[in-house]
Amino acid sequence: MEYTGSKYIGEYVDGRMEGKAKYILPTETIYVGEMKDGVFHGEGTLYFPSGSQYDAVWENGLAIKGTYTFADGLHYDEKNWHYCDGYDRRFYTEILNGLKPAGMAQLTNMDPPRKIPKGYYDCGDGFYNPVTRVIKDYRNRFLRNAGRFLSTLQHIFSSSTYKYVHPYVQMYAHT
Repeated sequence: MEYTGSKYIGEYVDGRMEGKAKYILPTETIYVGEMKDGVFHGEGTLYFPSGSQYDAVWENGLAIKGTYTFADGLHYDEKNWHYCDGYDRRFYTEILNGLKPAGMAQLTNMDPPRKIPKGYYDCGDGFYNPVTRVIKDYRNRFLRNAGRFLSTLQHIFSSSTYKYVHPYVQMYAHT
């Protein structure tokens, strides 16, 4: 199945994607691998915009077996996952490169850390500008407006069920 904004590079058989292919989803996630009857089937890899990837064996569009690798090279292991557990709270880059000297604590796994523009907040998938109430990704492309969520909260908390509306919701929900 193709989605608006997606791009398929490969063969079609009877109008369906078939064989070795490259499929670019609207989210910029890229699938490179085998297709059968229009779905992922066989060996294939999903490459995510964050730099991480999922290598898997697919059967009729479902991942049967696979491994996830984070952008920094850390491999996720469901059975033997020891990263950032209760005993060892180091970031992966600290495990690889060692701890920094006292006074130079590492606050994220990124080393050096991402530069946050003055007056903005890091949301995990982009930067939030409280003046425009817009969230843009790390490449400065629009992701979403922040207002809808706050308007929903304001509606919920101002219903007759709730007597108190938090000042934060009052302040930001009226747009």
